[in-house]
Amino acid sequence: MQKFGGTSVADADRIRAVAEHVERSRRSGDDVVVVVSAMGRTTDDLLHLAEQVSAERPGRELDMLLTAGERISMALLCMALAERRVPAASFTGSQAGIITDTLHTKARILEVRGDRLRAALAEGVTPVVAGFQGVSSTRDITTLGRGGSDTTAVALAAALGASRCEIYTDVSGVFSADPRVVPNARKVPRISFEEMLEIAATGGRVLALRSVEFARNHHVPLIVRSSFTWEPGTAVTEEDPSMEQPVVSAVTHDTSQAKVTLAGVADRPGIAATLFRHLADKAINVDMIVQNISHAGTTDISFTVPAADLAASTEVASSILGELGAAEVVADTDVAMVSIVGAGMKTHPGVTATMFEILAAEGINIEMISTSPIRISCMVRAEHAERAVQALHRAFQLDSA
Repeated sequence: MQKFGGTSVADADRIRAVAEHVERSRRSGDDVVVVVSAMGRTTDDLLHLAEQVSAERPGRELDMLLTAGERISMALLCMALAERRVPAASFTGSQAGIITDTLHTKARILEVRGDRLRAALAEGVTPVVAGFQGVSSTRDITTLGRGGSDTTAVALAAALGASRCEIYTDVSGVFSADPRVVPNARKVPRISFEEMLEIAATGGRVLALRSVEFARNHHVPLIVRSSFTWEPGTAVTEEDPSMEQPVVSAVTHDTSQAKVTLAGVADRPGIAATLFRHLADKAINVDMIVQNISHAGTTDISFTVPAADLAASTEVASSILGELGAAEVVADTDVAMVSIVGAGMKTHPGVTATMFEILAAEGINIEMISTSPIRISCMVRAEHAERAVQALHRAFQLDSA
């Protein structure tokens, strides 16, 4: 399985380069299934066009619009393969048998049938599948959300029993930090699914979170590579218990977060349940949550959401202010999440204290904290995020091999 992102198929030259690579893979004896994203910024351009047309954008029609980008890419790549005498056929998500739920713009895959792809492979034809899309159980076209082409590729790899799923992008692998922020960040040759999940969830943009979840659950080996240099990339695989894990593998940051605070909430059982049930019903993912100590029968509840969901979150919270007995809703977009990730943290005490000491030495205040066995995340002011990443990368010696 080979998936090519938007920069990899951004123009005619890039599409021809991808076709040459697919041909080379076939010559090596592999059967290849290709998944493509929309060319370059096509999806963003289509969204901008929709905004110009109307303030009302029904989810069903938005999905119908956005799936056009991937269909353009798949058809053009098949034409480039035809010129190289490689038999190929394009398939939309629905033609490929990707069945989803009915939630438009954020659909989840329920089933992958893949019969037509198996038939094409049996005939010696290379299937080229439009990523990011499927068809709902009610037969409407749906999209899988940002990064959905990664999820398409992994789901198809699992369904077809692919030996591996190669994700081609504009970076040569997974790095110990964002190279644009830390110039001496190093490429990680191998990383576990668990670590990659945490990296994807905390701002690492190399792989979509849902694709890593799917790969881990279905035991699909992933390889992240560059389609510009074709050099060996990063292997994302099961954790090897026989190997000593580094204490910290990566430092990540995410500036696309927002904080919502409900002030003066009644301090009684069921308040948090009511709030977060309403948010869940709107498909809003909440990350960090902090509830202050009660004072005079009231408390404050703060939580973080993706900035894209901020308007919906504040609307939900405002609609139930009376039910919660809250005084007001306060939104804050000037925040960022900084995290350290590493499987070795499970067996090395004191990592949390070290992280806090480093941030304190930089004069960076921590507003919220979230942890897992292999991750520590801190919410800080957005203007301090890059300095925090650089300091943590140095302190945990990630710039050395």
